[in-house]
Amino acid sequence: MGHKEHKKNALKKLNVGIITVSTTRTLAEDKSGFWMKKQAKKEGHEVVIHRVVGDNRQLIERAVWKIITDMAPNILLITGGTGVNPTDVTIEAVRPMFAKELTAFGTLFTLLSYEEIDSAAILSRATAGVINQTTVFCLPGSLNACKLACKALIFPEAGHIAAHVNKEQ
Repeated sequence: MGHKEHKKNALKKLNVGIITVSTTRTLAEDKSGFWMKKQAKKEGHEVVIHRVVGDNRQLIERAVWKIITDMAPNILLITGGTGVNPTDVTIEAVRPMFAKELTAFGTLFTLLSYEEIDSAAILSRATAGVINQTTVFCLPGSLNACKLACKALIFPEAGHIAAHVNKEQ
């Protein structure tokens, strides 16, 4: 079956969770998170949670696990903490939890970022993978990066990915 046939079986309405990783921003100041929330709703999805978590590995791990086990979103968008500063620990917290990693996501995001920000794209460690039946996307904290990832990669494929992840054995 080709990708067009697969997309016909894509889930239309998804439950989406949003976590912003930051030690400086509050929920009220979360431009990236609020934009993703608005965009998810515009795409016809339901946002089941939107919260800010401190840039701390244990806090991130606990928040991700609690949201996935309690709310079972189809998609979990995590923004922030993906850079190379010592305090950027989102990838270290989340990647070990992946049952499967979507390795092409980081590569494609870097390629698209390169077109916009040139060689600075090398600083991003954006990644994605599956935890239980939730697809988790770890994105940079900048609003432009979130817009790029969501518009070009995540929302066009989210229903398709969710259908595969939730497929019965």
